[in-house]
Amino acid sequence: MPKLSDKIAAWGVHLFTSLGLFTGFLAIIAITEKAWPLAFFWLFISFIIDGVDGSLARKFQVKEVLPFMDGKSIDYVIDFANYAIIPTFFFYEAQMVPEEWMYPCLAIMLLSSALYYGKEGMVADNEYFVGFPVLWNLVVFFQFFVFHNIPELNILLTIIFGILHFVPVKFAYPSHSKKYFWLHLSATVAFFLLAAALLYYYPQEILALEISLVLIVVYFGTVAVLDTWFNN
Repeated sequence: MPKLSDKIAAWGVHLFTSLGLFTGFLAIIAITEKAWPLAFFWLFISFIIDGVDGSLARKFQVKEVLPFMDGKSIDYVIDFANYAIIPTFFFYEAQMVPEEWMYPCLAIMLLSSALYYGKEGMVADNEYFVGFPVLWNLVVFFQFFVFHNIPELNILLTIIFGILHFVPVKFAYPSHSKKYFWLHLSATVAFFLLAAALLYYYPQEILALEISLVLIVVYFGTVAVLDTWFNN
């Protein structure tokens, strides 16, 4: 029988996970106010919550203490909002592509995300995402802040990443990775620090920050190729 302190800790983890939905809503408010850096500040806070809550759930044995609560279901609801719906809303409000391309791009982002979440085996061995995961927050961040919101490039990247959801490439699940855990963790922490700096200095363009962020993406992309084709 779990102790009261165990139950309080377990409920605290679920509340912490749920906080991601609140920070996502704050991002929506920022988007409606055209406060673009603030919107992504809140989306990245949501991202960090999502990256940490699984470790907390395992530490406090949430599944055993509260067997009637499904943390994964809570996660899926929040993730779909923060990684698909809200970035798509940002894409729309920031008018990132010409009018004739807007609704096709929105459809690609949302429909591909919904279908991806419906796939069985979305996560392999609890360590890899199979196909590019639903991370439209990162895609839109790069489109807008790193590549400076070039409409033609926005269209191209939207199509490419919509397709990549269904290409069976193994993308690292950084917080679950075993083989390269510390490398992945270091790259992830570096990404958030560099992204925060880029948001802080916006609209100033700082090439060193932009190149560093691209190199981190290249790192994860290279690992994905190696894990898919050489480490089966």
